[in-house]
Amino acid sequence: MSSSTKGLIRQLVFGDEGLADPDWPVDHVPRSERKSLLSISAVLLGFVFFAGTLWAGADVGAALGLSTTLAAMGVGYAILAVYVAVLCAIAAKAGLTTVLLARYTFGRRGAKWADLLLGGTQIGWFGVTIPMVAIPTAKFFGVNAPQWVAFLTLVWGTLHLATAYVGYDGMELLSMIAVPALVCIGLLSMGIAVQDSGGIDGLFAGGSTEMTFGAAVTVVIGTFISGGTQAPNWARFAANKRVAFWAGLIAFLLGNGFLFVSGAVGGAAYSVTPAGDLYEVLAAQGLAGVGLVALVLNIWTTNDNAAYAFGVAGSEAFEYERKRPFVLAGGIIGIALALLGVADALIPYLSLLGQYIPPLGGVIIADFLFCWRMKIPRMEDVEFTNLRTSAVTAYLFGCGIAMVTAGSLLPGVAVPQLLPGMSSLNGLLAGAILHVLFFSLFEGRGLVASHTVDSDANYCESE
Repeated sequence: MSSSTKGLIRQLVFGDEGLADPDWPVDHVPRSERKSLLSISAVLLGFVFFAGTLWAGADVGAALGLSTTLAAMGVGYAILAVYVAVLCAIAAKAGLTTVLLARYTFGRRGAKWADLLLGGTQIGWFGVTIPMVAIPTAKFFGVNAPQWVAFLTLVWGTLHLATAYVGYDGMELLSMIAVPALVCIGLLSMGIAVQDSGGIDGLFAGGSTEMTFGAAVTVVIGTFISGGTQAPNWARFAANKRVAFWAGLIAFLLGNGFLFVSGAVGGAAYSVTPAGDLYEVLAAQGLAGVGLVALVLNIWTTNDNAAYAFGVAGSEAFEYERKRPFVLAGGIIGIALALLGVADALIPYLSLLGQYIPPLGGVIIADFLFCWRMKIPRMEDVEFTNLRTSAVTAYLFGCGIAMVTAGSLLPGVAVPQLLPGMSSLNGLLAGAILHVLFFSLFEGRGLVASHTVDSDANYCESE
């Protein structure tokens, strides 16, 4: 990734002053600051290149075998990519971040739930991913005892948090190295797996039923549904909604898909303990050293962004000007989760994200496409109501539909499984359809509170 691209990432995410005084735009991005398809695609590809996706692919590949995993991946990433691409197009039209789009959809107070949900999931990622570095480090140096793993978890977590607290400048070079390193590791790993399996036929010969197809699709979607719902933070800088749509599709279909299949191939090809352990797969291929370096670089830079995202979410949700206290608090929570063994719950965690976040994005998409009809007034010309009950109710019903499709309230907490299909898709569609229905029946008729738009309002430019 070029230095200009990394500079753009830093500008879009942190502003010119870094974390100390981040210039997080709170208004529409002007036309003069819009970027090309190449620029936005590069930024989003850098965003999705995350080693955790490799790890999730290895887990699912070990559980299902490669053939079924690829089918689940095709369905899951088609849903995820289109979902993100539409959100990106809406963001480019409005020139607004996800949380500001949520203000239009859920109201001034209702949007805070979206902010906390999306920001909070990033701290969950922070906790899940620290052991992805700590455990391989312990194994590589031959000190894979619980006390050493805990010590390394604390060390790595503190380093990740320290760089997020101080600023992003020190991680730019590492980020430029991490993305191409993961591409090389992924291609090399797949090549060795094919050879060790006796060719393509041998690679596809295995298979099991340790996970249902619908559950696998939900995990695939969960790998980046939280980050994808926050893709508008970058896509709002796109030159127009078509550029944003294609940039989102390219990044989340091709980029994310490449990482997932890279991990899935290794997970299906090798019997390791625990099943699907990405580092054990790389070690079996003779790639332990380079694999560890790639994991360290990638996860460190990713966790910087995760901690920062929580800081931004917390400060906005609690209307507190400084973000550092929330970065610090969120990082401490993430380290505590890592020490408590949250990494063992990676697949249940992804299932949880894939279950409850799609209805949120589905309601936002339906709101802008069918309620606002993409005629978006500028924020200064809108008097926002505190709570749009039609949208909030639709989101809750969407979560309920997802829950009874999956047969799970939370990991380990079962509910009756009343509906067939995939919980992520059912929840997304239910949230979207119900919001349009509730809007037509109640809000559109003036029976419940809605925003007030000035009669002479200016609207976001049409593209």
